[in-house]
Amino acid sequence: MNVIAKLHEKAKALKKTIVLPEGNEERTLKAAVQALNEGLITPILIGKEAEIKELAAKNGLDISRIKIVDNALGATEKYAAELYELRKAKGMTMEEAAKLAQNPLYFGALMLRLGEADGMVAGAENATSNVLRAAIQVVKTKPGMKNVSGCFLIELPDGEFGDDGAFIFGDSAVIPVPDENQLVDIALCCAESKRLLVGGEPRVAMMSFSTKGSAKHESIDKMNKALEMVKERDPKLIIDGEMQLDAAVVPAVSAKKCPGSPLEGKANVLIFPDLNSGNLCYKMAQRFGHATAIGPILQGLAKPVNDLSRGCSVQDIVDIFAVTALQCE
Repeated sequence: MNVIAKLHEKAKALKKTIVLPEGNEERTLKAAVQALNEGLITPILIGKEAEIKELAAKNGLDISRIKIVDNALGATEKYAAELYELRKAKGMTMEEAAKLAQNPLYFGALMLRLGEADGMVAGAENATSNVLRAAIQVVKTKPGMKNVSGCFLIELPDGEFGDDGAFIFGDSAVIPVPDENQLVDIALCCAESKRLLVGGEPRVAMMSFSTKGSAKHESIDKMNKALEMVKERDPKLIIDGEMQLDAAVVPAVSAKKCPGSPLEGKANVLIFPDLNSGNLCYKMAQRFGHATAIGPILQGLAKPVNDLSRGCSVQDIVDIFAVTALQCE
């Protein structure tokens, strides 16, 4: 059974409820029905009931077992009061809170914050920045975590590298040019995502165009400073750097370029110095290496919220449902 199939099996056992602010988006609606029929999650659709039912009928979908909540008619007074308390120090008025609470993304995030859902998935028709803004302002970050980052679960078909082909790549989605402190949060979150989604011990490589001082550059210094800071935060984590990709994942190259590395050329979590490299590498693995790429998976939030690519397929959404369910734990 591959990693994706295992994710689905684990998620089914958890029976989590996921709120979907884009309830009247066609792919999201199809994914919700598929996920419910498979026993993966219990979805809640946000939107106008008549519009959602019309879309379902048009696509031959049975949504009789799915709860629909109209963000214009739901518990907006309760949600507005909660949002006002969260944002009044930033100057938000009660009137502004009442209006914003009806925004589907904020409405869903408030449901999540108040325990009326276990997780939230959006982004099929909303920009990442909008999904993130609602999540950060309402759900907030985990205690001790200052930054929200993004990772991808990558599964290579031949299983030669990583954990039988499985990797976590980060940050490949959110922070364009992370500083040392942000890289620390990214590395720790990606290690936890590896444990949660793949299982087993994370082996984290701080990536660079240099291996162990073979070149000099400020980005290399940044990766090495972050490396030392991660070691201070989690002394038991298996981590090393800075290193090139071959030194991170090929034992023979590791033995030559960085003998004595605790990774031994068997890294399964790759931390990139910036979003350019992280995003390009995941897409190269996906397109050139025929890897399965699940994500972006958001990390660092107090409760799970995940963002979709606007080009996502129905199956992409279903897979993110499984990831979100596991993050609830």
